[in-house]
Amino acid sequence: MSYRYKIATVFLLGFFIDCINIFMSAIALPSIATIFSVTPSMTAWVSNAYILGLVLIMPISLWLSSLMGYRKLLCFSMLLFSFSICFIGFSTSIYSLIFWRFIQGLAGGLLIPVGQALVFGLFPNHERQRISTLIMAIALIAPAFSPTLGGIIVDTFSWRWVFFSNLPFSLLTACLAWYWVRDKQRQSDQHPDFKGVILINIGLLCLLLSFSFYTDLHHIIFAITSFAISVLMLIVYLRHSAHCHAPILNLQLLKNCNLRTAFIVYYAVPGIFTGVNLLNIFNLQFNLGFNAKQTGLFMLLYATGALVCMTSGGFLYHRFGKKTLFVIGITLHSLGIGLLFWVSHATDLILLFFAYLLMGMGVD
Repeated sequence: MSYRYKIATVFLLGFFIDCINIFMSAIALPSIATIFSVTPSMTAWVSNAYILGLVLIMPISLWLSSLMGYRKLLCFSMLLFSFSICFIGFSTSIYSLIFWRFIQGLAGGLLIPVGQALVFGLFPNHERQRISTLIMAIALIAPAFSPTLGGIIVDTFSWRWVFFSNLPFSLLTACLAWYWVRDKQRQSDQHPDFKGVILINIGLLCLLLSFSFYTDLHHIIFAITSFAISVLMLIVYLRHSAHCHAPILNLQLLKNCNLRTAFIVYYAVPGIFTGVNLLNIFNLQFNLGFNAKQTGLFMLLYATGALVCMTSGGFLYHRFGKKTLFVIGITLHSLGIGLLFWVSHATDLILLFFAYLLMGMGVD
């Protein structure tokens, strides 16, 4: 195997681990809420903490690779990921679980940008489409099968083994990174926008806190204060980015109409689905009586709808154009979400079937 394909293997394996870790853990959240006797909003921080870790470290990961070198950073990333898995699996409180999920997010966020930069730097332009196709395939396969697999693990063993099951793969990736990646450092004299990273993460943290506590009347003042701080951080960042030579998040790019539209559509479709899916996981298990395995199976329908539209996307694009496809996609996605409103009994399988199928078709 040539060097560039070895690097691609390391990156794709790490990317796959990151994807299945997100979707498998989501199926286990109701079980975690029951074990620790906490509310769904508190349990959601198991996912929120992981995302916060990703957001915090990703912008500075390439700069860190210039200090440590590719091999050391990628190996350290997967070893830290493995280390955090052990503490997550043995957590005795929801707070320790959330903390180690944050650490796990930091570890996962180191690998993705560095690995992607390495891979695309080794492949010429005309061959990058092949790697992009593999990335898209993993992004489709992971949400399709990992929830079902996670549900089987939860029902057969416990929620802890959902995380332990990732350990062999993360250790394998660490070993491959150590033996395959050449220890070459990137030369970078420019420091990342640390102030921007801090402002964005404080704002995001406070926004998530406000969303988590606004329904609790005992914490309504805390929720309002958190939301006010998040808005303040956004305003401060806007002023900061206007005078920064290389802001961590260049909002001037949103002046591009196509990029701005893509950003809005991505938030309106897969972004909203993430939240809807999380809420429905609790609804299916707590209110409708489905077990974790049965809940995970619905994601197969979602993936089926996505696969159908992905394979026919090129033909439909040339036939109808991007604007029409956007409208059709958002309409299908909205119809799927709307069908969930009418699901009130476990016997409403037809509605659930079409809901997930339509949401999958709309997202792609």
